[in-house]
Amino acid sequence: MIDASGSTWPEIRSAWEHAKVAIVAFGAQEEHGPHCPLATDTWIAHGLAARLAGELDAVLLPAIPYGESWSTSGYPGTVSLSPETVKQIMVDIGSSLKAQGARALVIVNGHFGNRAPLELACRELKRLHSFPALLVDYPGLAELADAICESRPAAPMFYHADEVETSLALALAPEHVKMDRAAAEYPDFPSTFGSEPFLLDTFCRSGVFGDPRPATAEKGERLLRGLTERSLALVRDFLGRE
Repeated sequence: MIDASGSTWPEIRSAWEHAKVAIVAFGAQEEHGPHCPLATDTWIAHGLAARLAGELDAVLLPAIPYGESWSTSGYPGTVSLSPETVKQIMVDIGSSLKAQGARALVIVNGHFGNRAPLELACRELKRLHSFPALLVDYPGLAELADAICESRPAAPMFYHADEVETSLALALAPEHVKMDRAAAEYPDFPSTFGSEPFLLDTFCRSGVFGDPRPATAEKGERLLRGLTERSLALVRDFLGRE
C-alpha cells in the first residue's frame, strides 16, 4: 500500500507504474448520538479503504471528511455538502487521478446520503474520461450485522449510531467512543420515510437509531473482516475487467 498522505510526488509517480487502483473513502461529518464522534462515518470508511489498499497494493488517498448530511443537519456539529458538491468533488478527484496515470478508482462510501451523487460521479468519469470507478457501499452489511450483532436494527438496512456503527467505531477509534453515554432509542419512523425527505431530529431526540449498548470492539473487528472480504471480491472482479 502507498499512503498518499505521507508520500512525496516521485513516490506517487512510481506507484502509478505498478498500482492498478487508487482508493478513497468518502465520509461525513454528522451526529452519531451522544456517544460516537461526528467523524464516525469517515473513520469507518477510511478504515475499510486502508484494509483494501493493503490487500491490493493500491494508492490510499486521504479521506473526504464531509458528505451530503442534510437529514441530520438539525443536530449541532453536522456539516453538510450539497449533492452537486459531493458529485463534483469526486469527478474532480477522478479526473486528476486519470491525468497523472492512475488506471482505476475505488470509492468506499461511508454515508447513505453520498450514495446517489457518488453513483453519478462514477458515471460522469466514465463518460468524460473512460475512467473506471467503482463505488463500494459496505456489501453484505445486513447479513453480517444479523450474524454478529445482538440488537435489532431500528429499520431494515438502517444502521446509525447503533450496535453496528458503535462496534466499528470501537474497533477503529475506541478512545473517541463514550460508552458511558450510550443509550438506546427506537424512534417511530414516519409512514412515508424513504419516499420523501425528512430531518431526522424531527422524530428522533438522541440521534441514535437502535441500541448501541451491546457494541464491542471484537464485534467491530468481525464486521470489518467481513466487509473487507466482500469488498475485495467486488474490487477484484472490477479490476479483472479493466
